[in-house]
Amino acid sequence: MLAALTGAGLSAAAGLNAFIPLVLVGVFARFTEFIQLPSHLEWLQSWPAIIISLALLVAELILDKIPGVDHVNDLIQTAVRPVVGGVIFAATAASTVVDQSNFWQDNPLIAGLVGAVIALATHVAKAASRPAVNATTGGTGAPLASFAEDAIAVGLVLVAIFVPVLVVFVFIVMGIAVYRIVTTGRRRRRHREMRQAEERLERESHEAEGGMVAWWRSKWREPRRLSRSARHAWIEGKDASASTPHTPPTSQSPRTPQSP
Repeated sequence: MLAALTGAGLSAAAGLNAFIPLVLVGVFARFTEFIQLPSHLEWLQSWPAIIISLALLVAELILDKIPGVDHVNDLIQTAVRPVVGGVIFAATAASTVVDQSNFWQDNPLIAGLVGAVIALATHVAKAASRPAVNATTGGTGAPLASFAEDAIAVGLVLVAIFVPVLVVFVFIVMGIAVYRIVTTGRRRRRHREMRQAEERLERESHEAEGGMVAWWRSKWREPRRLSRSARHAWIEGKDASASTPHTPPTSQSPRTPQSP
């Protein structure tokens, strides 16, 4: 039971950050007696594995704190984190120091599948909560959320190794936190969409009212424009007739015959 809790805690940590438990397990297995890896997974405590894991961890820590890039990183880590979670579960659950049961040692494939499922579930929960955090904070909360996830991953590794009984409690707290974050983000997103819809309807209503007012105003001014134009035409016609000289018609005088 303790071995399963240790493996589950480390796999969940791998779902948050694949390389934090990989580095810590390798370091603890190499320099302490808390973890004794099975023979087929002793390569995890080798220097090349630890150095490569550290390099990948640094890249993960940087990329996951850049808004926009973190989504691409999560897509890539969708294939990496379950694999690491399966390997970590198989490695730690089979440790003879954590548990004297031989079930996980005799069934490494089952251990790997269980660890992969736990890591994938944690990764999906993280990927679902990150957009809610970005939507709530306008993208500024992504680095803070990443720091919090890294801290939780480190704490979960230490709890899983030293006090595996508390892993269940940590899982419950993580589940409640993810549920609150996702539901709060959805509620705020719906509220923002409703507010935008109300503002759009109000703007369209004002535009429609403005169009009606302009139409009535044009109809009210049209007769005045017509009468004013008619008056101008009458005045122009009167001025034109006044400026033209009036010559009365003259009667033609009879022509006198010319003398021969």
